[in-house]
Amino acid sequence: MTPRRYPGRRARVAAAAGLLGLAGCTIGPDFAPPVTRLADAGDYLDTGLAAPTPRRLLARTTDAEPDVAWWQAFRDPVLSQLEDRLAAQNLDVQTATARLFQSRSQLNTAAAAGLPTLNGKGNAYRQQFSKNGTIGLLSNSLGGLTGGSGGAASSGNLTAPLTNGFESYTLGFDASWELDLWGKVRRSVESAEAQADASAEARRDALISSQAELARAYVQLRGTQELIRINLANVRVNEQILDVVRVRQQKGLVTGLDTSSAAQQVEAIKAQLPQLQQQEIQQINAVSLLLGEPPLALSQELVAGPSIPPVPPRVPIGVPSSLVMRRPDIRRAEANLHSAVAEIGVAEAQFFPSVTLTGSPTVNSVDPGQLFRGSSLQYMNIGPSVSIPLFEGGRLKSNLVLQRARQQEAAIAYQKAVLQGWHDVVNALAALRGDEGRRARLARQVADARQALALSRARYVQGVEIFTTVLQASQTVLHAETSLSQATAAISTDFVALSKALGGGWETTFPGGRTPPLSLAKVGIPLSDVVHDGALGR
Repeated sequence: MTPRRYPGRRARVAAAAGLLGLAGCTIGPDFAPPVTRLADAGDYLDTGLAAPTPRRLLARTTDAEPDVAWWQAFRDPVLSQLEDRLAAQNLDVQTATARLFQSRSQLNTAAAAGLPTLNGKGNAYRQQFSKNGTIGLLSNSLGGLTGGSGGAASSGNLTAPLTNGFESYTLGFDASWELDLWGKVRRSVESAEAQADASAEARRDALISSQAELARAYVQLRGTQELIRINLANVRVNEQILDVVRVRQQKGLVTGLDTSSAAQQVEAIKAQLPQLQQQEIQQINAVSLLLGEPPLALSQELVAGPSIPPVPPRVPIGVPSSLVMRRPDIRRAEANLHSAVAEIGVAEAQFFPSVTLTGSPTVNSVDPGQLFRGSSLQYMNIGPSVSIPLFEGGRLKSNLVLQRARQQEAAIAYQKAVLQGWHDVVNALAALRGDEGRRARLARQVADARQALALSRARYVQGVEIFTTVLQASQTVLHAETSLSQATAAISTDFVALSKALGGGWETTFPGGRTPPLSLAKVGIPLSDVVHDGALGR
């Protein structure tokens, strides 16, 4: 008979190495950043259609990349100081930071699934079996067979230690390691990394949105304060006109009708001040809330401040292809798409067998002095275990279909985010152009209205003009100056909206020195190539 040959140590090591080598296999589709139409656009109006006339919206825009600290273009030190405080004080940003920490913890949890698990264990106890129980009866029986006078008293009784009591000491650990043969853990880690990137972009989006909201609220506050100054100035002008009318009435040159009309004009302008002052308080509170401050906490900083911050003479808007890499909502949508693609790999890996290495080595002894000797070693369940999915009632297939549908949804969301960003930039440029044209005409109207008021006053004093003309000219000045101030504030808020639409500038570090994960955004690979999905055998 040929003796049976057992595999030697070298053969076992080779087999284990081959098994571990399978861990390099990763199934499922690989993610490739999608391409967009913006990659080929020459400017933000490049839709691929022929235009009869040039369509550049703003002549003074440049292709330079927007500045990260875009609000500094206003050259307003108060606004710059408020923006510098925003990252640390805004509650929405703090919430997004907490969510980022959560996603990073989830990433660490996903990565831990690919590592072995070790659980230490140990016990020390004393145990004694009843002399009147089964062990005791067996002890008596054995004592009789060996000729002893009594089970426990006989030195030849093997069960005597059980009924007399004994100690037991055990130390050891349980080890388990599921081999990532098909890349399920690696795909889970990939998905978690993409989700961490998405959380980082969500935090950056919260920061940029808060920065834009703060700048918008600040501009609106300065606009309201400018309207208050305009109304106070018009009150003084109309009070001067009222004084002239009263003098003329005293001289009998005019009736009381002119005096009453002039007085009601003064009161009508004054009546607008309480509402403007209410708006001022509300806008100060809006800025305070964005900085996490209580109501009116910033009154000393913001009351009676400078005029409306003007838009810079040159507005950098970058090139369209860089919009995909600047806007955090687009980068977040791409990260979500990456995560959805990785989850398909996780779902596919569940169709294949799983192999787990387990072992429970321990040392056990009734004598603590013998516990750490080689003869006290014992182990159980050391070796691989295999689990093969044979029948799941369609659960695995349904889960795969679900993940593919989520990937398609994420791809659509990405395309929508890109398209939304494109629309936001063009709309902001159009608003900026329209308001600048409106402001230019209003500025000319204000100049003409002031001249008309001066002429009508002079002619009224000379007695060649009725007071109604002066009254109408005064109303026209107030209306024109108010409209001009509102148009000036609108241009500044348009610049804020444009800066936000452009992504707030290129930013790779978060204020305060905390660096979030960089986005994986790239341009150049068609969306149809994001998923290379082959048919599964099961």
